[in-house]
Amino acid sequence: ALLQNTVIQNNGTRVLSGPSQGLEYLSQSLEGCYVPKILECYEQPLHKTFEAVISISYDVILNIGSAEGYCAAGLAKRMPKTLIKAFDLNKSVKEPIQGLLEKNKILNCQYSDDEFLVDQFSEYKDQNTLVLCDIEGAENKLLDPLKAPSHMNMDMDIIVEAHDCFEKTTSARLTERFSDTHIIELIQDYGDRKLSKMPTWFSNMAHLDQLLAFWEWRSGPTPWLIMKSQSANLLHRS
Repeated sequence: ALLQNTVIQNNGTRVLSGPSQGLEYLSQSLEGCYVPKILECYEQPLHKTFEAVISISYDVILNIGSAEGYCAAGLAKRMPKTLIKAFDLNKSVKEPIQGLLEKNKILNCQYSDDEFLVDQFSEYKDQNTLVLCDIEGAENKLLDPLKAPSHMNMDMDIIVEAHDCFEKTTSARLTERFSDTHIIELIQDYGDRKLSKMPTWFSNMAHLDQLLAFWEWRSGPTPWLIMKSQSANLLHRS
């Protein structure tokens, strides 16, 4: 909390750099860490992937597990012609995410607190769609082609956080399920972080405070799977 107050006092709530650079964030995070999001070292191993996503003309991005909207709003700000649909079952994020969108004058992002079900993927099969999924282990249930045959052949790229910290076979299981239909890349996060533009106030902080500022509160491995549809394969083209 002291680090968070220090960051806001010196920087305000504007994201410093990275894919969400310039986003006016909230004064607190409802889920997970806060300071790394402002410094834009949050989930840094994914930054190149997000920049590739931003360069693609997706019609829709389904952000399933949006929390208070950090990624949804950041992508919407950078991709004004793409519809971002944010889903999160935690009803307490409704007011913060709406405030975040209003604060940044974002009109191309919609939030829903309804549960996103497997059958709903078929609604987007005729659009250039990206699925961005971070649902704390429930990805094992949602991303299962056997439960919805139309899901297996969908022309969608998928970026999913595999919570191996909860179930160590998650990333291997998802890879097996989609290996016939998608080109799959596994991105591990070993906690290494760097700031391309280090503010003076941050460089003057104690080294321990700097290390804690990068900490994302992860209790174990949470690799990401970048799954590019072999039929649409939009991410591969970038």
